[in-house]
Amino acid sequence: MVRFKHIKIKYYFMKMSGVRMLASSPMLLFLLSLLMASNFDTTAGQIGVCFGQMGNNIPNPSEVVAMFKQYSIPRMRMYGPNPDALNALRGSNIEFILDVPNGDLKRLADSQAEANTWVRDNVQKYNDVRFKYISVGNEVKPGEPGAAALIQAMQNIDRALSAAGLSNIKVSTTTFMGAFADTYPPSRGRFKDEYRNFLQPVIGFLVNKRSPLLVNIYTYFGYMNRDVSLQFALLQPNSNNEFTDPNNQLRYLNFFDANLDSVYAALEKSGGGSLDVVVSESGWPTQGGPGASVPNAEAYVNNLRLHVNKNGSPKRPGKAIETYIFAMFDENGKQTSPNDEYEKYWGMFSPTTRQLKYGVKFN
Repeated sequence: MVRFKHIKIKYYFMKMSGVRMLASSPMLLFLLSLLMASNFDTTAGQIGVCFGQMGNNIPNPSEVVAMFKQYSIPRMRMYGPNPDALNALRGSNIEFILDVPNGDLKRLADSQAEANTWVRDNVQKYNDVRFKYISVGNEVKPGEPGAAALIQAMQNIDRALSAAGLSNIKVSTTTFMGAFADTYPPSRGRFKDEYRNFLQPVIGFLVNKRSPLLVNIYTYFGYMNRDVSLQFALLQPNSNNEFTDPNNQLRYLNFFDANLDSVYAALEKSGGGSLDVVVSESGWPTQGGPGASVPNAEAYVNNLRLHVNKNGSPKRPGKAIETYIFAMFDENGKQTSPNDEYEKYWGMFSPTTRQLKYGVKFN
């Protein structure tokens, strides 16, 4: 269903035979709404959900795909190839992000043949799965083995897709807010020097291919670190953290928009001002840390869902923001310390009961 922002039309004048006529009839407004609909992207803002599998009680992939269908979740992100999951996705019409795991980057960068084989076995073989993006690496950090290999791995995967006739599938990588500095106010946002050194060629690749940059954005950590109030992190109105960016006079009512627009500012400073950003992870834990609770997770996910589907950010208003909620299930297999127990509890669904932990609509 297409939802429109309220538009105030004060005057609409038509000249006919030299006479200026006020036209505000229901038929005119109807035709105007049709024109708007033809130019409005109704798909970009649909919410997706990340399907992490680091647990010993996660439902099998066919059950998970059935749950995506049952709850009308139109998009999925998965963190590496899983033949059972890929088979379950066949014919489902679910748009799909598939990650190349960080541990595979060097191997795929060193050999075009290896990249060709990866694409053949994990993408081309599943020609009735709606692959949207291949994310080559997730939160690759400077100094990791994958950092030096990242751009070559992306290029090799892209060439393999093109050779297989699958150039409609966009190649990108996923980064995170830890790669950015000077994010307040958002207009000052930039890449940290150590990240810019290896991400600069990636940005050039994305611009050339017109692919988006994928970024994981979590307002929870801003609240957990006492940088912002709970209201500001939950996208709730009337927070005492609301502010105006003095460099461009844009008004920020929540921490999500402030984070996102600092990413856009950093891209502009790095030659990537034309790029879109896909929010590849965002969510709120239900236990295990400060402010981690079912009511707060419910508030965040629902506020985020409504916001990204219709509002855009202050820097790019009116443009739906493609966003993926992390995560489908709690993951009890994550290695945690007493200080980060919350890492296990981002799921919207209980993996054992298969029931939602709180109310949310996905479409």
